Amino acid sequence: MIRFKHKGDFKNTERFFKIAPTLSPVQILEKYARAGVNALAASTPVASGKTAASWDYEIVQNANGYTIYWTNSNTNEGVNIAVILQYGHGTGTGGYVQGIDYINPAIRPIFDEIANDAWKEVTSV
Repeated sequence: MIRFKHKGDFKNTERFFKIAPTLSPVQILEKYARAGVNALAASTPVASGKTAASWDYEIVQNANGYTIYWTNSNTNEGVNIAVILQYGHGTGTGGYVQGIDYINPAIRPIFDEIANDAWKEVTSV
């Protein structure tokens, strides 16, 4: 036998489910996607500024929800410059240039903001 006992009512839950269909996830996610682009551009190591200016985003809906993809279009001979700045690369003379972890520290506050704002939204309805 299963028993279910509760105290109070489901007023907040019912209110959330009433307004949920009116929410536009893409519009909400665009705020965070743009913030991510700005954070990545600001933290990208600068030589010419081309890599920093080449950040963009894409929001994709799939069966499990939505995903934000941050992209960088700056390439040289088919190599994505943002990636080699992050992870390092070999040189034409046999040397190696150490990468700089600039992407993770830049984007972490955006992930934290998404989580905090989502929690506030769910608990405030």
